[in-house]
Amino acid sequence: MTIQWFPGHMTRARRQIQDKLKLIDLAIELLDARIPLSSRNPMIDEILLQKPRLVLLNKSDLADPDVTKRWIDYFAERGLRALPIDSVQGNPVKEIMQRSKELLASKIEAQQRKGINPRAIRALIVGIPNVGKSTLINRMAGRKIAATGDKPGITKGQQWIKVGTEMELLDTPGILWPKFEDQTVGLRLAATGAIREEILHPEEIAFFAVRYLAGHYGEALKDRFGLDELPENPEDSDAIVDLMEAIGRKRGALMSGGRVDLEKASLTLLRELRAGKLGRISMETPDEMTANAE
Repeated sequence: MTIQWFPGHMTRARRQIQDKLKLIDLAIELLDARIPLSSRNPMIDEILLQKPRLVLLNKSDLADPDVTKRWIDYFAERGLRALPIDSVQGNPVKEIMQRSKELLASKIEAQQRKGINPRAIRALIVGIPNVGKSTLINRMAGRKIAATGDKPGITKGQQWIKVGTEMELLDTPGILWPKFEDQTVGLRLAATGAIREEILHPEEIAFFAVRYLAGHYGEALKDRFGLDELPENPEDSDAIVDLMEAIGRKRGALMSGGRVDLEKASLTLLRELRAGKLGRISMETPDEMTANAE
């Protein structure tokens, strides 16, 4: 399967962002804590140039906390400050403001030395579809401003949003790159819900996800679906089919004759994975991503 998804509004969004950069003090880059690099637009450095940047690892409540700590170190080693947040249940506004001021400290101090009262920080918030931008914006604004949903591609235009008296946020549509050079990146995005399900093959996505879970979170997989055992070799395709059939039986995903409906079983697995029903799970680690890049 080749995953490609680049709606026209995303092309316009990139151009609009570049047009607004001269107005921006700070870029806030929102990533999915479960897949920080896979959910990171590889064009973002080119788009944002040298603007100060705060990286937010959203949905950290769904991610493996130990892996998230390693991702924070990963970004720190590359000169980027990363902050794990939960924009749904948490209240990250105060810490985001504090980190933003720290990143702009020299600029703020220079203005104060000149006797200029610093104006509200103008921040651009960027991220791929369905990473939680609209939910975060509503949390920061203290009211519902941006449309939210569990499908990618909700935000279609730009708008300035006040965050108290200290920040103004420029929202942008989610930007996804034109194609995935590494199809595994597309599979991770699909497994976590960043790509519209209408264009996917659920079985292929679920088989990828369950293979990773069997190799990294085997006990969580067994506990959630009441499985007695897992494949000795998660890379064995036939063993993964057997595993998905076992999950389908446990969930009653059966067709006439008692055969397992693999599509229904796949959708069940993906739904429960995305909702955190299997526990706090990360689908990539810094070590894995570094090794793949070499």
